[in-house]
Amino acid sequence: MAIDLLNHKLDRAFDHIDACGNGVVEREDLLGLGARILVGFGESPTSVTGASLVDSFDGIWSTLSHALERDGDSGIARADFRAGMAAAFVTGDRYDPVFRPATVAVAELCDSDNDGSIRPGEFRTMLCAFGIAYDDVDEAFDRLDRTGRGSLTVDELVLAAAEYYRSDDPNAAGNWLFGPL
Repeated sequence: MAIDLLNHKLDRAFDHIDACGNGVVEREDLLGLGARILVGFGESPTSVTGASLVDSFDGIWSTLSHALERDGDSGIARADFRAGMAAAFVTGDRYDPVFRPATVAVAELCDSDNDGSIRPGEFRTMLCAFGIAYDDVDEAFDRLDRTGRGSLTVDELVLAAAEYYRSDDPNAAGNWLFGPL
């Protein structure tokens, strides 16, 4: 994998989690991201859908901590985050059993009316929770909407996340998941 591209994408992911910008992510930061997503969609963390998202984000944190041989209470600096994410989810075998369920949970929340389609407004709600600039959302959506039909499916959004975290192709559509790189 192109190391510079991977590091850039993982740095952006780190910044999404490190909302306070202190240079360290902690379990509460990742769960805070989950909470922002749930609030954006008006979903309770105790609902079936909300609990699925919280549990899957907690699973990511546990797996990341384990990959770094840390207890789950330790903060993780940027360089260690990169190393742990790569070891567990990029080149490791934990993407499908741990990370993918989190992307499915988020994508299913985006389909707030359960019609099988994620529309630009629903996509915008998700990206706002990640702290993406408002002006970048429309272009990101258009790049991910490979068919040009004006909506994404849950599967397309899940595929975009896999491309973002695992593809070494600098032209992969999934690289636009969070706006321009």
